[in-house]
Amino acid sequence: SFSLPTGTVESPTPVLPFRRVDIALPCSYVAEDGTGFQPAFGRSSSERSATLVLRNINVRDDGNLDDVTEYKVPQEVSGSPSIVFEASAQSVSIPHAESLLHADCAGEEVNCEISPYRSQQVKEGSCHTSWFMATLQLSGRISIALVLRGPHCDSLQEEKEHHATLHPLSRIPMSEAGTLLTTVEFQSSSQNTSLRAHLGSSVTLDCHFALAPTSSLSSLEWRKQHRGSGQSVFWYQVGSTAAAVQPKVHVDVVELLGSGDASLSLQEVSVGDEGTYICSVSTLLHQAQHIIQLQVAEPPRVHVIPAVVSFDRDVTITLTCIVAGYYPLDVSVRWTQKTPEDDAVEIPLSSTHFSSHRQKQDGTYSITSYLSISSDTAQAPATYTCHVSHVALAEPISVSSHLKAPEQTGPEELLGYFIATAIFILVLFIVLQRR
Repeated sequence: SFSLPTGTVESPTPVLPFRRVDIALPCSYVAEDGTGFQPAFGRSSSERSATLVLRNINVRDDGNLDDVTEYKVPQEVSGSPSIVFEASAQSVSIPHAESLLHADCAGEEVNCEISPYRSQQVKEGSCHTSWFMATLQLSGRISIALVLRGPHCDSLQEEKEHHATLHPLSRIPMSEAGTLLTTVEFQSSSQNTSLRAHLGSSVTLDCHFALAPTSSLSSLEWRKQHRGSGQSVFWYQVGSTAAAVQPKVHVDVVELLGSGDASLSLQEVSVGDEGTYICSVSTLLHQAQHIIQLQVAEPPRVHVIPAVVSFDRDVTITLTCIVAGYYPLDVSVRWTQKTPEDDAVEIPLSSTHFSSHRQKQDGTYSITSYLSISSDTAQAPATYTCHVSHVALAEPISVSSHLKAPEQTGPEELLGYFIATAIFILVLFIVLQRR
């Protein structure tokens, strides 16, 4: 902790004001068999261009909203095969609104698809409200699902009695501008559609939702799918006790009911936790899902032995590069050579062979690479380096072994050698004489 000098007032962080704007997103409208509702199995689907206009969305004004104006519906929209959805979000906040608004300026791509959505409780032939599901993907990292409600059933009957113009695709009344007026009744989102975690770490799979006052949460389920099999890892239904398959899996039910935070916390990540996780939030009428890919990535440990070796003529030297503790399986190992004469150039080497991959009980792998250096190809002094690349590494790991040149024998070393040899022969002669 620290204290400010006397008379100094710490300036608070400025709070950006909010401003209401319209967010227009290009979309595709996918309907079955050219109609507004999904028919029986086996019918073909059609796709039309569409626009989703989120009206009066509250965003922070960072000073770059001067040129943002209210969206004006094009005059030709009423006779166009395209369809414009005007969505009011008065009672449900739109998540990641700033990112959606500034996507073009930030170089991000928004994928939007709108399709008819029918509740399980709607009976055939009965008067029903039109529902639509809008799914948004922001650069593959943020996913948003919006449940849009069309005019109420009573309003539809009234409009039909007054011979209102029906849209050719959805068959619901259009506004005077030729658009479909809808209301956001339910939204859910996730800001991490793909995650990567190390072994033993903790990770949170994000999933949030918000409902209109006329709707309420029914249940939440987290499922995991991996290699063709699936299982429920967490389940909660309003009015009952939450159930988790593993003790290291947790969802804060208080936050779930209070703020719509359905995020899943996963402690002590292991290889077995890898897979596709699906967050399913349900009301009595609707369900929205988000898919999150969890990948486990553990970097390898690399050792080269021996670290230093002396070069001997007519002897083949073997260097060993041990790569251990990595996941997933794919790993790349290569050897290079560098000499003092050309220190800036690393020469790739091919005289290597490998052991098979070995897997430990924790699911991680190891492999060993061997480099053979013969007297015909060896250069000393030289540095031989083992380079290891893996998906969990930001850059390859490089570990070296140094090959020393053979020691030169000078006159002084020769004289000492002869003296030692003479002393040894003299001692041996005396011992033999005494015997």
